[in-house]
This record gives sequence, C-alpha cells and structure tokens, in this order.
Amino acid sequence: MRIRAAIARAREPFELAEVELDEPRVGEVAVAVEACGICSTDLSAKDHDFGTPLPAVLGHEGVGRITAVGEGVRGLEVGQRVVMSFGACGRCPNCREGAPGYCERGADYNLLGRRLDGTSPIRRGGEAITGHFFGQSSFATHAVAAATNVVPVADDLPAVHLCPLACGVQTGAGAMLHVLEVGPVDAVGVFGCGTVGLAAVMAAKIAGCASIVAVDRRPERLELARALGATHAIDGAELDGAALVRALRELGGLTRAFDNTGSTAVIEAAFAGLRPRGVLALAGVSPRRARITLDANRLMLSGRSVRGTVEGDAHPRSFIPQMIDWYTRGLLPVERLVTTYPFEQINQAAADMAAGRVIKPVLRMT
Repeated sequence: MRIRAAIARAREPFELAEVELDEPRVGEVAVAVEACGICSTDLSAKDHDFGTPLPAVLGHEGVGRITAVGEGVRGLEVGQRVVMSFGACGRCPNCREGAPGYCERGADYNLLGRRLDGTSPIRRGGEAITGHFFGQSSFATHAVAAATNVVPVADDLPAVHLCPLACGVQTGAGAMLHVLEVGPVDAVGVFGCGTVGLAAVMAAKIAGCASIVAVDRRPERLELARALGATHAIDGAELDGAALVRALRELGGLTRAFDNTGSTAVIEAAFAGLRPRGVLALAGVSPRRARITLDANRLMLSGRSVRGTVEGDAHPRSFIPQMIDWYTRGLLPVERLVTTYPFEQINQAAADMAAGRVIKPVLRMT
C-alpha cells in the first residue's frame, strides 16, 4: 500500500513523502499509526552517524491499530490498539530469559532498521530504504512491526500519552526499578532530566525512595523534577565535576545513581558520589570513543559497581501494562512531559526537542 512517511537524511530536514509499504510477513503486524513520540535516538540516527543506513524512516514510539496480522502471530488481532516497543527476535537465549533488550539480533532490528533477513518493508520509487527501525519505523501513517514487543492497550487511553511508554519512559522507570531495584532505604541520583531522567524520578517516587536528587543544567527541568517527586535539585550548569561531587556528598552521598546524559564527566562525578556498595547504571549514549576513568582501588575497596542498561532491562509485554496502571492511577503523570505536534510539523518538533524547548514531542498522525 502507499503511505506517507518522514524520510530522514543526515543533517537535512525530514522530508514527508509517499512510499510503498509491504504486507506483514511471518511474525509481523501492520499498524495504522495514530501517534509517535520523537526520541533522542531518532535524532542521533539521523544526524550523528549512529550506524543506521540512510535514507530511512525512523520512529520507535508508535501507537496505533492493527490492520493486518502475519503468519505465526499469536495474541494479536486485527482491530486491536497497540503500543509498538523496540524490536527483538523473541527466540535467542536473552529473549527467552525475558531480556529482549539484549536480543542477539537487536542491532539488526533497532540500529540497522532491517528484518533478520536483511530486507525492509518500505520502498520509495521501487527502491528499498531503511524501514524497520526498532522493528517498526513509525514516523509514518502506517507501519509494519515485529510482533514480539507489540503490546495491546485499551481504546480509551490517549495515544499521545502512551507513546513515551514504548521507549523513553520505559527506559527511565525500568532502570530505576529493574536495574537499580530502588526502595525506601535508598538515596538515588538522577543525572539528566529529559524524558528518561524524569521517568526515573517518577519511578523512584513510586518506590518510596528516601531521597531523590535530580541533576540537570536547565532550571525549568529541575523545577519539574521537584514537582514529579525529586527531594533535591542540583543545577549542574554552575558546577564542575569536583563541585558536583562535593554537592552530592553534602547531601550524604547516593546509594543508587542513574546517568542518562552520556557525559563522561557527569558519569565520573556520579560514581564518586556513591556511598560504599553503591550502584551506578548508565543509559545515556556517549560520543564515539568516549572513555571513563575510575579509580580501580576505590572501586574494589568501596564495593561500588557500574553497569549499563538497554531499555531499562524491561520486558514490554509485562512492563507497559504496569506503567499504564500507574498512569491511570495518577502515579506516572506522563502527560506532564508531552508536547504534541501534527505530523506535518515533524521538523519543528525535532528542532524544539534538540534545543531543549520541549521534553517529549509527540507527533499526531490522525
């Protein structure tokens, strides 16, 4: 079928154009897209040599309604409304163990934007372009999605509030709850207060953490972090690494820390601000060849640890319904992060996000 999609080329505006979309194959569904969030990963894939072959149809926080179901798909049917999360094969050891974020073929689906056989469901002028980004490519009116992490949702929930659950909110909340496993005794630090960081703040509040320290360079984001549950706010724009460490120690240090900035200086400060046996989780994308320096003896003697996380170690089929429950109960007010735009204004939405004018832009396709 012919659909409308936003075509991404490096360091150029998105181009809205007609493309051809295949029918779903084995293990896939076709979805009429209602809305899709824009994530920093989309902009990195377009403009920062992320490894995604261009031109491409990006987008990986899609919500819509299933219009066709491919062979072998179970638990999904035509007419269902769904959230489309990241791509995974569903068959490798990590997928079978409930860790699809570490799928052995995750790079194919998510970064390279292709099916496991190397093909794409999208063509322009008869020529294939990258069209399976994160198993969906939902900057479009319709998408063919890998069914593995497609999650049914109720008809009465706002699509624009569901979109961030597919990736950004899932990553932040999942990192806090699944990776750091925070609880009432914890003093947690969240470094970077965009969608991922603010979701982590909300999750820490849900977990009842004793203190929640938000660190960012934008006063308005720190103000929102406080409104969402942070007990302390540190303006990182006015502090170098050593001063940030001192500020953290003056608050008593952290038992758990979560970085989504990707800044090596911030990561090192977050590590230095940990108490003995503290844990630091990393979810930010750092520049290529970035390296962090940690004191090996301090690491050993203090019992601290550092680990990475992809998608907050979440399993979308179980975690997205949990987040929706929190949202409907007012515990996860995702709507406070969202600014909506018509699909035609994708370039304005991307520019506003890159400039920090909005936190989570969401495109409305219908």
